[in-house]
Amino acid sequence: MKVFFIFMLLTVGLYPAMAQQPVSSREREVVFRSVNLIPMDKEQVLENQTVVVKDGKITAIGSAGKVKYGKNALVVDAKGKYLMPGLAEMHAHVPPVDDLEPMQEVLQLFTLHGITTIRGMLGHPRHLELRSKLQSGELIGPRFYTSGPSLNGNSVKSPEAGAAMVRQQKEAGYDFLKLHPGLSNEKFDAIASTANQLKMPFAGHVSYQVGVWRAIEAGYASIDHMDGFVESLVPGLEAIPEQEAGLFAMFIADQADTTRIPKLMSGLREKNIWIVPTQALAERWMSPAESPQVLGSKPEMRYMNPKTVQNWMAAKQKLMDDPRYEADAINRYVNLRRKLIKACNDNQVGLLLGCDAPQVFNVPGISTHQELEYLVAAGLSPYEALRTGTVNVGKYFNRPDIGVLKVGAAADLLLLHGNPLKDVSQTQRIAGIVIGHTYLPEAYIKQGLKKMEKAK
Repeated sequence: MKVFFIFMLLTVGLYPAMAQQPVSSREREVVFRSVNLIPMDKEQVLENQTVVVKDGKITAIGSAGKVKYGKNALVVDAKGKYLMPGLAEMHAHVPPVDDLEPMQEVLQLFTLHGITTIRGMLGHPRHLELRSKLQSGELIGPRFYTSGPSLNGNSVKSPEAGAAMVRQQKEAGYDFLKLHPGLSNEKFDAIASTANQLKMPFAGHVSYQVGVWRAIEAGYASIDHMDGFVESLVPGLEAIPEQEAGLFAMFIADQADTTRIPKLMSGLREKNIWIVPTQALAERWMSPAESPQVLGSKPEMRYMNPKTVQNWMAAKQKLMDDPRYEADAINRYVNLRRKLIKACNDNQVGLLLGCDAPQVFNVPGISTHQELEYLVAAGLSPYEALRTGTVNVGKYFNRPDIGVLKVGAAADLLLLHGNPLKDVSQTQRIAGIVIGHTYLPEAYIKQGLKKMEKAK
């Protein structure tokens, strides 16, 4: 019950005397004084600002000494620090189980790493209950958008059954549909047409038979993993069995005709299809750059069950042992994915931050920050990468009050020791977090993470 205990402490605002206590902005103003502000509306830093938060909203922003606040306010001396919007993880996995405790553990890792919005990509009926507890403030954690249970080749028995599942999930109150592989054209068409009639967004994988062009035409809310992208570049794909292509076409990438990329980008842009690259999967699981042993010994693995880490190491080793796996070819595949990410950015195709955590070597919370570094490695500027987890998320959800810092915006805040516009890895040097109605000081965050470490 360790995780539940931590959440209870967060909820009621108690903690050992050695750590600062969380502060509810429902009860008093939280003020960041003399801070460098990164509003994210454009690439800029506003120096020596005072930001006032009350009841989960930003109520005032202005030059130091010109903003008024109450005598009871908690004043955080933020001189030399940087304040930016909290980050979103747009391809998260909250355990689809009946027990709330493992769900809360994943949410806690996101929370303590400044992830203030998550989109859960594999739903479960209890996620609706979890969402309600987060919305009410009974639990402190990210804003939670949840899909329903997966629609895939196994769960959807017929086109009629697929349409029925869409109606059921809409009625149940899920935010969107999650599509997984294995759907035939007939099943996919029934799902997509029903979802569009009901105005129910659908997102996720693109089934191999369906293909990215049919997915674009159907109006995916987001295509995740850039699924179908490499396949769309391969001439004669219809003659290549899915098993031969490998996961996300990793084994046929050398056959890709990159002159087709502009046409793909035009199609995505014209239909306003958002993309969640989850490049961390390619850089950590698929790439030969680091061995399973090296990845399994990374510092962040201390937050995962050792058995889970062993399973991740075995999954990577199994992939590398595949006779089709050739290191140089996989490096070219990873670079092709980077080129596709850069092409999306350069062609005004909307990118969203997401890394598929917890998944192979992607630890919830931490891997979202690492994904930012992978986006920069693909050719984005730090500001462009940060937009994918802030401003773009507000646009995606049609929520102009999230992903930016302005008066009236939601107080999703990340206080940092360094400037992430110069070095995007500075998002990992967290000095404080405001999530929902609660301010979490640095000492509290460190204590919370220490408690979450697993025995080796």
